[in-house]
Amino acid sequence: MSIILDHVNYIYGADTPLAVKALDDVCLQFPDGQFVGIIGHTGSGKSTLVQHLNGLVKATSGHIYVDGEDIYDRDYDRKKLRSKVGLVFQYPEHQLFEIDVFTDVCFGPRNLGLEKKEVELRAYEALRKVGLPEDLFYQSPFELSGGQKRRVAIAGVLAMKPQVLILDEPTAGLDPKGRDEILGQIKELQCTTGMTILLVSHSMEDVAEYVDRIIVMNKGRVMLDDEPREVFAQYKELEEVGLAAPQVTYILHELQERGFQVDVNATTIGEAAKTILQAIGKKKTNI
Repeated sequence: MSIILDHVNYIYGADTPLAVKALDDVCLQFPDGQFVGIIGHTGSGKSTLVQHLNGLVKATSGHIYVDGEDIYDRDYDRKKLRSKVGLVFQYPEHQLFEIDVFTDVCFGPRNLGLEKKEVELRAYEALRKVGLPEDLFYQSPFELSGGQKRRVAIAGVLAMKPQVLILDEPTAGLDPKGRDEILGQIKELQCTTGMTILLVSHSMEDVAEYVDRIIVMNKGRVMLDDEPREVFAQYKELEEVGLAAPQVTYILHELQERGFQVDVNATTIGEAAKTILQAIGKKKTNI
């Protein structure tokens, strides 16, 4: 399912003295099956951007097309849109409210008007996809760990069977182990289903490790839009707007300055380890 943003603008508090332009002439395309990272400092517009994609926020001007249909057309079905484009908010466990995990995950598909059997099947499949153990299905969601709550919240959106999954800082507040488990599960989901995934994150390491494409937002505009290697190669420009590249980028540049023949455009820990080992091998050969 493709999404196109055509000259989208959004102003908070329009027609008031406190008006703030949150999105400024944004033009983007999201084709099927991509894993896209959206980064930017606080107030850059990244969260506002993704809230437009399922109609939660309406653009001040411009158009958004989902599968060729303008979502702002008067007769467009917004309920259908929200079943296609699932949005998981930052700290999504705050959205949990039912008596047990399974009932909570059933809430979304039940509101689609599905039969009980289909609702429960979707809930079960969604919980399995996020890797939650079955012995937790009928526990209160409030008795779970932070990472487990996050999985339940994501399952609640997956049970709607969206074609696009948007995650706004899904690992905020989690320890490194919990963060890696959540993102690894999401990546596996994208690889096995072909689902389009948009990941809003402050962590350069996370986007470098998992995404196919990075969009950098700054002052409501798209500053960069490219594959990770190309984006992080412009780390000086990122620093100018309060961002940074992954730590491996700085390590590799320092090694290059010390005479090691490393690939400074490597972005993941695995890529960095490979190029460093190759560089050390070359050094030994030349001694």
